[in-house]
Amino acid sequence: MPRTSRIILPDYPHHIIQRGHNRDVVFTSDEDYLYYLKNLKGLKQDLGCKVYAFCLMTNHYHLIVNPGKEAQNLALLMKHLSGRQTRYVNKVKKRRGTLWEGRYKSSPIREDEYLLACCRYVELNPVRAGMVDEPTKYKWSSYRHKVGLENLEWLDLDPCYNSLGLTEDERRKRYKEWVEGDIPEGEWEIIRKAVQRGQLTGSIRFVEDVARKIRRRIEFRGQGRPKKKK
Repeated sequence: MPRTSRIILPDYPHHIIQRGHNRDVVFTSDEDYLYYLKNLKGLKQDLGCKVYAFCLMTNHYHLIVNPGKEAQNLALLMKHLSGRQTRYVNKVKKRRGTLWEGRYKSSPIREDEYLLACCRYVELNPVRAGMVDEPTKYKWSSYRHKVGLENLEWLDLDPCYNSLGLTEDERRKRYKEWVEGDIPEGEWEIIRKAVQRGQLTGSIRFVEDVARKIRRRIEFRGQGRPKKKK
């Protein structure tokens, strides 16, 4: 089956996932996580990208990244991130070969409740995996910063997060309520399938608008709609 071309949109957030080769463990120590985040911080600043959310698990990671005005900067960011981590791990562990399982997967996201839902999906990953019972207890994600428990000065706050309140305290409180609140049936499946298939995460209207812009037919498999934040 021919490989479908990846859809990357300038000035739109993208949900990204990359797994270790054969689902092997990638991050084995604090130094591994810190090295990855140090490169994420430097590269996103160099390339003019914005990072809205992240979660580094043991054998894979999730990012939500806006590439800015140049869509190709997303590919550059991922290429350099993956390459640097591979060289670092190979040197430290005295190993050879690839660290990652093929190409990263990505899905452009509409900036509305879909973006908030994707951030929640990313930051609840450790809870879904049974590693912690609440997201505040996991230190390798963006959640603790968003609720005011630590300061990641390089992390960007997305427009949907910023719309949650007029003050920093109000935004933190409402985001915490959003993440810890009831999750509509099927929301996780919508997000998971979109990124696995390389589809857009959004409504049928969003898909149609993007198809017109890029002059290309985009398959749409009847995604539902996440619950709107009141």
